[in-house]
Amino acid sequence: MTDETIDQQELFEHFRFETDPGQSLLRIDKFLFNRLESTSRTRIQNAAIAGNILVDGNPVKPNYKVKPGEIIQVVLPQPPRETELIPENIPLDIIYEDNDLLIVNKEPGMVVHPGHGNFTGTLVNALMWHLKDLPLFKSGESRPGLVHRIDKNTSGLLVIAKTEFSLNRLARQFYDRTSGRRYTALIWGSPKEDIGTITGNIGRNPKDRKVMFVFKEDDQGKHAVTHFKVLEKLGYVSLVECRLETGRTHQIRVHMNYINHPLFNDPEYGGDKILRGTTFTKYQQFVRNCFNILPRQALHAKQLSFDHPVNGKRMEFETDLPEDMTTVINKWRTYIAGRDTID
Repeated sequence: MTDETIDQQELFEHFRFETDPGQSLLRIDKFLFNRLESTSRTRIQNAAIAGNILVDGNPVKPNYKVKPGEIIQVVLPQPPRETELIPENIPLDIIYEDNDLLIVNKEPGMVVHPGHGNFTGTLVNALMWHLKDLPLFKSGESRPGLVHRIDKNTSGLLVIAKTEFSLNRLARQFYDRTSGRRYTALIWGSPKEDIGTITGNIGRNPKDRKVMFVFKEDDQGKHAVTHFKVLEKLGYVSLVECRLETGRTHQIRVHMNYINHPLFNDPEYGGDKILRGTTFTKYQQFVRNCFNILPRQALHAKQLSFDHPVNGKRMEFETDLPEDMTTVINKWRTYIAGRDTID
């Protein structure tokens, strides 16, 4: 949901059943169809095919026969619905769409789904309008179609499922890490190595639950791996590409801060201060001007790849950096070319 604001490797338990001691052998899709209200047998079968129906913790197929004394779980890539979703006619930058999915280039400042004080104006509200005739968007899910997320102030590519089958198939790819996600970021300073990997468990900061923290103990937080490559050194900042191996909350932001290279103008992780450079007034003003042009963390979800959920064809998408990032990067290039005149 990352630099995502939900864990992409997490599945949420929606339902749990324990079969009776006298339970007769019965296909699991029929067993669940008899117990779940407003759910079709096809939807249950799609969830099972994607590995989202577990018996005693193990995925089973639709034709699995339930037995006495088993624990049956239905796990899906979004939590149970908590708030009423209202369709809103909000323009979306859709760069690809077919019968099974669409790709959105999210603008910075747009929240992905309602919650925590943002119940309108979100991407999900817009999708509810754009896809209002599709069953998935009438299903009562809290995050219909969402396979992954990016932060409010991160821009870039998101894949949206249009059917229950596609949602399950795509969610499984993100869970199994067979999808590809590459981000472009502007960071403070320059890493010692041009190519590197950051490994560190990520969890909520014990002192501030709104931000994330890298734990040094293996028994805290969740395993997270970020690969990075320096694309361009711009004096006191660098342009880097980050490739996600996992998808933890704020992953790129917290990992880059962990190695002392926070994202440029990232307020949650200290990047909104002048962390590198000189004390000269002209330089200080130059950086503040850049902050004003780019009033958010300098992070863009630039590339996305996955297998099409229906035909299996590998799909790859790439989008240009947004104007605010491009402008600031060019300003740093100009600064490097004429550093003496600015300092």
